[in-house]
Amino acid sequence: MQIKTATMEDYDIAFSYFEKLWTFNTYDYEETKKVYEKVLADANSFLFFALDDAGNYHGLCHGSYFETFWMTGCTCYVASLITNKEDRGKGYGTFLLDYLKEKSKEKDCKALILDSGLPRVEAHGFYEHYGFAKNCYGFQLVL
Repeated sequence: MQIKTATMEDYDIAFSYFEKLWTFNTYDYEETKKVYEKVLADANSFLFFALDDAGNYHGLCHGSYFETFWMTGCTCYVASLITNKEDRGKGYGTFLLDYLKEKSKEKDCKALILDSGLPRVEAHGFYEHYGFAKNCYGFQLVL
């Protein structure tokens, strides 16, 4: 397995992952592309893929590094961790998180944090098995 840092040439593949995960949402191709471009241009953001040795895409990881008083230092927020449904249980999610964990340690991050939708029970089991602990409720206020 290998990691591929996202580029603009990967946008169609990334877009297909976004649509796979959040099926309750509809995505405008061009508006989402603008966000994708901003993520790629932001030095504190990351977006990368897991590929097999033949170059096939099996997962995506996106997030950002930020300073927080809660952790008194740098924290890594995992905004998206998506694997192909047919590839779940094959180690791609773990591979992506392992890579991110190492990169976050290099940036002296104190923690990896993420949130996951309430219906995603299977994902919750994966995160807990990986070592994440439930530590808060997530809230949103749509503007």
